[in-house]
Amino acid sequence: MKKLFYVMAAFAIVMLVIYTYIGGFTAPEVRLATSETLYVAGQPFEGSVKDEALGNAFQKAAKLVESKALEGMLGSIYYNNPDSNTDSLKAFIGIIVPDTSINLPEGYELRTVPGGKRVVRAEANAHMSILPKKLYTAVFDYAQEENLKLEEFYVEWFPAQDKGVVEVPVKR
Repeated sequence: MKKLFYVMAAFAIVMLVIYTYIGGFTAPEVRLATSETLYVAGQPFEGSVKDEALGNAFQKAAKLVESKALEGMLGSIYYNNPDSNTDSLKAFIGIIVPDTSINLPEGYELRTVPGGKRVVRAEANAHMSILPKKLYTAVFDYAQEENLKLEEFYVEWFPAQDKGVVEVPVKR
């Protein structure tokens, strides 16, 4: 019985070290900000979060950034809460690009997210496996604490490996 206890304790310590290493205990920085205009080259998606097409859209964007076929960083627009427990998602998956003068790959279109809006902005450094959940939780907690109502419009992007940003406009 003691041996099992020691094995379980060792396993728990290893898991704790891994969770710490991937940024599990890193608190996101959350604040009110004014959004800047963003240009997103990508493809629309509407359907189940389990749909293979969603994964394919993310993979295509990642390959375009990795191969430098498009200059920019991975980014997405969500028209409903991607952190909700529903299975349905309406999104635009792609790449935040510097301007509108780019040549779009086949199947891609360009959308503009207008700037100048008051947003709740969360930033964090953590592994991609936990980063989105961490950012959205921080945004929603902040909005609740500050009694802010948020729009159903979410923009996320990843400016560096293991770094993410989420902005959600505040309702007027």
